[in-house]
Amino acid sequence: MFPNSPSVGRSPHPSFPIQHQLSKVPLVVPPELLQAHLTYQKNASLSRMLMSGNVLTMPPMSPQPWSLGNRSPLINPVSSPSPFQNRKRRSDEGINQYDLKRQRFQSPQQLPSAIVHQSVPLRNDFYYSFDGLPLRQSLQSPDVNGRVASSADSWLFEDVETTLPVANDKLSQQILDLFQACQQQVCDLKKKDLCRAELQREIQQIFPQSRLYLVGSSLNGFGTRSSDADLCLVIKDEPINQKTEARHILSLLQKHFYTRLGYIERPQLIRAKVPIVKFRDKVSGVEFDLNVNNVVGIRNTFLLRSYAHTENRVRPLVLVVKRWAGHHGINDASRGTLSSYSLVLMVLHYLQTLPEPILPSLQKKYPECFNPAMQLHLVHHAPRNIPQYVSKNTSSLGDLLIGFLKYFAIEFDWKNKLISVCEGKTVQRTEGIEWRNKYICVEEPFDGTNTARAVHEKQKFDIIQEEFMKAWVRLRDNQDLNSVLPLQRLVGKQK
Repeated sequence: MFPNSPSVGRSPHPSFPIQHQLSKVPLVVPPELLQAHLTYQKNASLSRMLMSGNVLTMPPMSPQPWSLGNRSPLINPVSSPSPFQNRKRRSDEGINQYDLKRQRFQSPQQLPSAIVHQSVPLRNDFYYSFDGLPLRQSLQSPDVNGRVASSADSWLFEDVETTLPVANDKLSQQILDLFQACQQQVCDLKKKDLCRAELQREIQQIFPQSRLYLVGSSLNGFGTRSSDADLCLVIKDEPINQKTEARHILSLLQKHFYTRLGYIERPQLIRAKVPIVKFRDKVSGVEFDLNVNNVVGIRNTFLLRSYAHTENRVRPLVLVVKRWAGHHGINDASRGTLSSYSLVLMVLHYLQTLPEPILPSLQKKYPECFNPAMQLHLVHHAPRNIPQYVSKNTSSLGDLLIGFLKYFAIEFDWKNKLISVCEGKTVQRTEGIEWRNKYICVEEPFDGTNTARAVHEKQKFDIIQEEFMKAWVRLRDNQDLNSVLPLQRLVGKQK
């Protein structure tokens, strides 16, 4: 709820317990109540020890006195010395080389913490409260060292694609070399999730029932070592107004990041159609974009992840297309060209529409796995149920890249058709507002919007078409990736 809501401004009854008061706090927290709540949490050393993102962290076996009551472990205040107060929070990771760098911004006194990578948080019914602070109860018990084994979703951090296509020609081998040098590594993904877990813990101090999701190329299988990370903060189940509510929430978070989190630098509020806060994690060096309740991004992350691992030619082809587009200045929606998401959908569409398709429409083939009404806590299970797709098309990576460039250079009817990965085919344009007078139409697979709406100038559209034409002609004639990309420099930069 927001200022025009009739419930805003009601103060909780002073005799109500804190837990009850917090459950009644409106989405826009009055400054006085917010300050009082933060002050309370600042002095609650036990709560700081227990809050660890998605899990209830149990301490290691030690002589410290513990007692159980009200379903939550209670620690003797004597065993909780003052240095724990006001210290920077750590993420729920074990001590490793990456953590040691983060300690520069935090107290030297550390506690072992649970190692749980949970990019997609659990359901709300795993919540319960202690002293008014929401916690998530781990589904596993700690071992003798007080650590929790990897979660049921640790498969998200595994290198699931181990078999690469065979390259029998120079161009295909160049594409494979580029892919292997630039693809995102598991360690890159874990660094991003480490920051996500820490930020979730911080944000839950202001919005206790919120969940923070890692989305986009970091998790969909199409990320590179230099990819930024996208985060989606889910405040409530129903949609929110992106121009008013989302901007207000993000402005609160921007201020919180700036004033309280020493490891976050340059938090900036970008007032786009879907507003975001951009910031950089000083420790990992990763740039983040944080949005609020743009839940379609969670759904399409796992749809694209399914496509990425359904056929082993998809990921190398997408990576080389993104690198080519970026090098030639047509991969930047903020400058009126194509977003990376649109480019990925264009590659998938091309592979779906070949005379002998390399990809099916997964939404049509497995509708139960990609139901747009599926609850968010189930969405990330979909890729686990999709088997490998066996295509009769044996085209090499080199042939597919040349064919992709030719398709959009001279074959695709930009004026009358739109790209639909959901349908697995080209679709006739309508006079709907998303498609009318648009130069490029790429349908978002879940909400039907135009992901290429940023291309709204004829000049930019002409540049995009020209780059497709030039790249197609050059690769067709010399079969050398260096003719369209500085391959040696790109590969060398990643080593």
